[in-house]
Amino acid sequence: MDFVSPVLEVASLICNCVGDRADHLRRLPQNLISLRAAMEKLNNVYKDVKERVEREENLEKKQRTHVVDGWIGRAEAMEKEVNELLDRCDEENQKKCFGTCCPRNCRSSYKLAKMVREKMDAAAELQSEGSNFQEVTVPLPSPLVIERPLEEKPVVGLDSPFREVWRLLQDKQVGSIGIYGMGGVGKTTLLKKINNKFLQSSIKAFDIVIWVVVSRPTNLERVQETILDRLDIPDDRWKGRAEERKAEEIRRVLKTKKFVLLLDDIWEPLDLLRVGIPPLGDGNQSKIVFTTRSADVCGGMAAQKSIKVECLEEKEALSLFQAKVGEDTLNSHPDIPKLAEMVAKECKGLPLALIVIAQAMASAKTPEEWEINLQKLRQYPKDVAGTEKDLFSVLAFSYDSLPDEATKSCFLYCSLFPEDYKIPSKHLIQLWIGEGFLDEYDDIQEARNQGGKIIQMLKHACLLEVGTGPFSIDGEYLKMHDVIRDMALWLACEKGKKKNKFVVKDGVGLMSAQEVQKWKDAQRIALWNKTSIEELREPPRFSNIETVIGRMKRFMFPSGFFTNMSVIRVLDFSNVEIFKLPAEIGSLATLQYLNLSGTMIEYLPIELKNLKKLRFLMLDDLFSLASFPNQMVSSLSSLQLFSMKSLSSLLQVVEIMLLLEELEQLEHISDISTSLTSIQSIQRLFESHKLRRSTTFLQLEHCKGVNQVQLVSPSCIKELVLEKCYELEEVKIIHFEKQVAPSKFPNPQCCFNHLLSVRIKACNKLLNLNWLIHAPKLQYLRIEYSRIIEKVIEDERSEGSEIESGLSVFSRLIYLTLLNLPKLESIYEHPLPFPSLRQITVWGCPRLKKLPFDSNICMSKKLENIIGRQDWWDGLEWNDQTLMHNLTPIFSTPWKPIKC
Repeated sequence: MDFVSPVLEVASLICNCVGDRADHLRRLPQNLISLRAAMEKLNNVYKDVKERVEREENLEKKQRTHVVDGWIGRAEAMEKEVNELLDRCDEENQKKCFGTCCPRNCRSSYKLAKMVREKMDAAAELQSEGSNFQEVTVPLPSPLVIERPLEEKPVVGLDSPFREVWRLLQDKQVGSIGIYGMGGVGKTTLLKKINNKFLQSSIKAFDIVIWVVVSRPTNLERVQETILDRLDIPDDRWKGRAEERKAEEIRRVLKTKKFVLLLDDIWEPLDLLRVGIPPLGDGNQSKIVFTTRSADVCGGMAAQKSIKVECLEEKEALSLFQAKVGEDTLNSHPDIPKLAEMVAKECKGLPLALIVIAQAMASAKTPEEWEINLQKLRQYPKDVAGTEKDLFSVLAFSYDSLPDEATKSCFLYCSLFPEDYKIPSKHLIQLWIGEGFLDEYDDIQEARNQGGKIIQMLKHACLLEVGTGPFSIDGEYLKMHDVIRDMALWLACEKGKKKNKFVVKDGVGLMSAQEVQKWKDAQRIALWNKTSIEELREPPRFSNIETVIGRMKRFMFPSGFFTNMSVIRVLDFSNVEIFKLPAEIGSLATLQYLNLSGTMIEYLPIELKNLKKLRFLMLDDLFSLASFPNQMVSSLSSLQLFSMKSLSSLLQVVEIMLLLEELEQLEHISDISTSLTSIQSIQRLFESHKLRRSTTFLQLEHCKGVNQVQLVSPSCIKELVLEKCYELEEVKIIHFEKQVAPSKFPNPQCCFNHLLSVRIKACNKLLNLNWLIHAPKLQYLRIEYSRIIEKVIEDERSEGSEIESGLSVFSRLIYLTLLNLPKLESIYEHPLPFPSLRQITVWGCPRLKKLPFDSNICMSKKLENIIGRQDWWDGLEWNDQTLMHNLTPIFSTPWKPIKC
């Protein structure tokens, strides 16, 4: 009966597992196989969906839909739950009754079998759902700002303009901001820095920041499409549509937003209304910030604030240069850091130049390599790796944007001056006229006006800068950034293809005749400072030469020097030790500009009269000139400007009288600068309507026996110099035949409205200068070494005279200098506003105890310097102590006595 017990045991177990439960348990092994298969299919679909989502998120800048995100989460949870379930099933399988296939705990096994079935169905359902996704992502909502990559980290030298722009972005009164500066100075870097500032989570003032690169030529459609893409406006609303429709879509969206529009690299004013940008204002507080190379664009874009980005300071420039060169190179030899400083200085703080040159030097690890490249940089910058492609070509966009060939020629011409040279604007314009750049203007004043406009244009394009120099009524001083100058020379030499088309040598010492022969194809030659040329045995052949500027120390003309200059226009040998001018200069039929000022010439060749096209003749400071050839000047039929300041003492009065007569005969003369030494010559000048109308500079010096000078009004004199007229007692103003009392205040009909500068020196019998009242536009006044002058202007209103309405004494005065006037007690008896005054210098005037300033002198904020001795300043008397306290900070004493 041993076989009965097992049978009864099995029967007992089966009876406990009946119905559905028995069915689940019976199908469990197959269901486990099916569950694993279902999970494998689900995992495959999961991988496909996940890869598709990640690809679209990373490459198409989209985000997963909520449905897909939920499905991925459920699929991941399902995998975890199924794995746990399978582990439990394995454990339960290990607990079957010994020697049988039946579970020990049917209730527990049934639950597991049921869960397997449910998970199998759920996995199949998830797999089916995942297989049917049409879209797994949707476009991302526009972020506030998209980060712009910055190559230079940290950004060097832009902290100050950055703070200013960021401050203006917080200013509710400012809507549009223009950032301008020369090419390569860091404007785009600054704009990127501003853009990235909005990434900070704490900044929530705007809804969106839009970045657009405009560039040149301006493409309005491209600008619109960049903005439309940034605003996530669906393509079907604007793709292929007209400009007006695109503008409507942009306007529709931006009207609902508080936006910041950053426009980089604008070359001409952009019509924002045509683009679709709604007008700023109306309380929306939106902002527009743009960068440009031209200050004119800031005006054309109606920028409420314009900020100029300047070149880096020397310390900042060196820091940037060193960072780009790299420590490995800098530490490769002890001499390299010092050489690196020298190379960095050549870049004059221009970031683009610093970066390009530093990259070229990064692999130079010997002092010799650095020295060779430094020499190249100073003499032939284009030969340094990268300068043409990465530097000059970028900067040349500013040149390409100039409006016409005349303006371009004027710009290139500025490269003839040495590095850091302070170029007098009037002198530069006269050279331009002499070169024929402004030939469309017959009148010299019209040509000058146009030259002034070109200078402003070049300054606004950041191709010229304002230089510093002594005050001059002839206009400001100009300078060219060294790298801009190098670029201009590169362009002038046809991008380096014709190396000697423009020859500029500055302080290079003695040059050989062989070197000069290499210049045979030159168009313009400029030799400066300590440059000199060895004696030429044969005349050079300059068949293409148009300009020779010889500002060197000494030069001797070889025989026939001028015979091969068939197209020469400008000759400038001013301040050169030249003792003799060859007669063949008269063969220069095309010459228009001749400057021999400051030379040692004793005789002018009569052959100069053959220069029929000569328009400018400058003969200032010819102290060795023994005589003046008759009928020379009157033969110069095209002459418009004649200058002969500071006459040689060797010239006779009769020669000066004859010269004035010859000048009067010239049809086109309109600008005369002359020195006179006799009462006869003074009377001759003022008796002639033509001479009086044409004389702009008049110097009266060493006028023996002259105790009174009568200046005839109206006059075009701009500068008046009275020097060493020891017997001169008074100056009177005459309106044609009608004398004006010197003490009376100005009558509009009797004014020297053109007079801007007056210098008086060693006129020891002049008691006062009341006649200055007749110069209402006077800008510069210098009085020195005049022993008895007591008052500059003596106020006689008590006698009944009055200042005519509209005229104010010294209202235009900018510089006032009073030196060694021992009896001077008063400048003017009553306080004056001096609205234009920048500097007053008083030295050796012990009796001057009061300055004629009223309280408005501080309000004008123009006055920058008061210069004098400390004991003089301490002894001044003040009616208003507040005025004294306000002016004390601008008072200074020079470190050495002032030279007169």
